[in-house]
Amino acid sequence: MIIKEIQDASDELYNKALAHVSIDCVVFGFKDNRLHALMLKLKGEDNWMLPGGYVYKDESLDDAAERILFERSGADKIFLNVFNVFGNLNRSEVYFKDYKDDLWHKQRFVSIGYYALVDHTQVTPVLDVYSDVCEWVPVDKLPNTIMDHGEILKKALTALREQISYKPIGYNLLPETFTMPELQALYEAILGQKLNRGNFYRKIMRYNILIKQAESRKGGAHKAPNLYRFDKENYKKALNGFNW
Repeated sequence: MIIKEIQDASDELYNKALAHVSIDCVVFGFKDNRLHALMLKLKGEDNWMLPGGYVYKDESLDDAAERILFERSGADKIFLNVFNVFGNLNRSEVYFKDYKDDLWHKQRFVSIGYYALVDHTQVTPVLDVYSDVCEWVPVDKLPNTIMDHGEILKKALTALREQISYKPIGYNLLPETFTMPELQALYEAILGQKLNRGNFYRKIMRYNILIKQAESRKGGAHKAPNLYRFDKENYKKALNGFNW
């Protein structure tokens, strides 16, 4: 359950923050050919949670999201996208049921959901004072989560899957150079299904967002696979939308 430090800081935080607005961040990374999300566990808590927190009275929602993500996970300078709002009845109250009703954390909260796509090698998870675990968790094997954080993460994945149907994905998830099988593996991890190799190659090349490199991937017994990188300008144009 919630640790004592949070309760002790309640009055100070109440004076700084909006009373009924919170933010939860879903940060996706592609690791070991699987889509992962950055998650935490509070001290003394068995269930996992997303990096989240409260909005200060003197900051915008976007600034609050960036601050919260950095404070809770150490992830810095990450571009976050709003994808949904969560405001079901009792989404907070049940979690704090063992505490007095005047604890403001226990009141009804509306949470703004943000998600981000990052290169996991550029993010080093850092523990905050409230947590004893902060690490990448595979989204296809989600652990038990607090409150509605599992639902929030699934909604973020749905939003990402919808985006993949009309916008390119991969610039923030893959290293600078990558092979076509690696790019396809990323799409398969996001969609949760296998794709035909030939069809995928033809569709992805149709949008002119990849530049084939002169060198190939070295090593291995088979023919070295071609390396690609994203064409930044064409990728940026494609973010305005294309049809699969």
